[in-house]
Amino acid sequence: MKSDIEIAQEAELYPITKIAEQIGLTEEDLECYGKYKAKISDDCIRRLKQQPDGKLILVTAINPTPAGEGKTTISVGLSQAMAKIGKKAVLALREPSLGPCFGVKGGAAGGGYAQVVPMEDINLHFTGDFHAITSANNLLAALLDNHIQQGNALRIDSRQIVWKRCLDMNDRVLRNVVVGLGTRSDGFVREDHFVITVASEIMAILCLAEDMADLKARLGRIIAAYDLDGKPVTAADLQAVGPMAALLKDALKPNLVQTLEHTPVLIHGGPFANIAHGCNSVMATRTAMKLGDYVITEAGFGADLGAEKFLDIKCRMAGLAPSAAVLVATIRALKYNGGVPVADLKTENIEALKKGSVNLKRHIANLKKYGLPIAVTINRFAEDTEEEIRTLSEICAQEGVSFAVSEVFTKGGDGAVELAKLVTELCEQESHFAPVYPDELSLKEKIETIAAKIYGAKDVEYSAAAEKELRRLTELGFGNVPVCIAKTQYSLSDEPKALGAPEGFTFHIREVYISAGAGFLVALSGSILAMPGLPKEPAAYRIDVSDDGHITGLS
Repeated sequence: MKSDIEIAQEAELYPITKIAEQIGLTEEDLECYGKYKAKISDDCIRRLKQQPDGKLILVTAINPTPAGEGKTTISVGLSQAMAKIGKKAVLALREPSLGPCFGVKGGAAGGGYAQVVPMEDINLHFTGDFHAITSANNLLAALLDNHIQQGNALRIDSRQIVWKRCLDMNDRVLRNVVVGLGTRSDGFVREDHFVITVASEIMAILCLAEDMADLKARLGRIIAAYDLDGKPVTAADLQAVGPMAALLKDALKPNLVQTLEHTPVLIHGGPFANIAHGCNSVMATRTAMKLGDYVITEAGFGADLGAEKFLDIKCRMAGLAPSAAVLVATIRALKYNGGVPVADLKTENIEALKKGSVNLKRHIANLKKYGLPIAVTINRFAEDTEEEIRTLSEICAQEGVSFAVSEVFTKGGDGAVELAKLVTELCEQESHFAPVYPDELSLKEKIETIAAKIYGAKDVEYSAAAEKELRRLTELGFGNVPVCIAKTQYSLSDEPKALGAPEGFTFHIREVYISAGAGFLVALSGSILAMPGLPKEPAAYRIDVSDDGHITGLS
């Protein structure tokens, strides 16, 4: 079979104005970036607010193998299949990060015949949103250090600077750095840190903001440091809101592109789900719900990460209520969770499949706690046997959930018609959606609720630093915000090698900090890092450009 990039480059794309026509938009509603990409204008978004909402469908997954399980591919294929059964569907996705594109996983625009195009643009610079976010983040850092250099009227305590610089690349040596070396005019010497752009608070703010006024209000609430009296110093105090907003003006607008089968796609924002809240922007999701009868969106990594944050953070803040959830699994991931080494996953192993299905069952049970109708689908691989598929179908029947096989990688929309029919039926059922914890719980109670109800932990252990910061943040008035737990994607626990469905373990919180502009607390667990590193054989080694300008090796 052809590679993803070969399939994408050979595809016949429609002009973006034609894609817009399918969902009732005109050329006046677009700000075009060439022939095949556009942003939706502010005037159009304001006008659409009067339209009724379509049904929102969340696509999530079980805990993956290190290579990922094709959740985005299923999302793309499902949107294409919806069109094949005569439904007006719009896809709402996150933008890929350059870090994974050149790191382990490759791109994030789907795969095979279920891709979003133009694939190379989307996976690389796209419309410049991530660059704008990076620039806005680092502008605040520069203004903060300059304020200290120019007399420090705000009495900022240089030992309590909490704002970090960012870069959208896996660069491990930037996790902990020393800045200000050189002469007196080069600033004060201090320890500093970088996070990857997709884990930055600016990314979260852009994805949760409802409009420019909300964006600016959130930017102003960012806590960049504390003063010598222990009081927060905000971006508003540093006079950073206006220039940051100016950098983010165009990035705030959702991007319109298309699938290989010309289904409309709004792709906007891109926080990681293991170290951030893992969902595309509220503006893109809401706009899609005004344009389509069915809106398919996905949240990063497994349901313990992306889905939990989608349901407990994004839906809570934006007032969204999904109609159904699709839980993606693969035969190989279930066998992996059953203890089979990666090298042996292509070999039929029914017993390992049954053993590893405890991971699937846990995610089903967790999604039911939110009151959502659920369908399970497998992203089928060539080595999956009929006996393995039959076994998985029986497991789903025992759990009381619908099941469908998806072959969208090889067949495009035709490979998910059964799933599309299942999902439309689920959307007609009554959803009893509610977050898993109420606002009034304390920060520790919220962390412990997620750890117990979603992860299966017996108790939570906090470092002394985390305990101290939780007390301070509660005293500062942040005790009622949602929590965003950063943890490994490979396990329900904070231990990457604890596969399946571990129970009765202790969950470890080593650090917490407030993202006051985003409106949630971040709790770092285990050894999770906010700036990933490159693997021994990064995907970058395979990427090149031909003499005639064609990108190769991107997947």
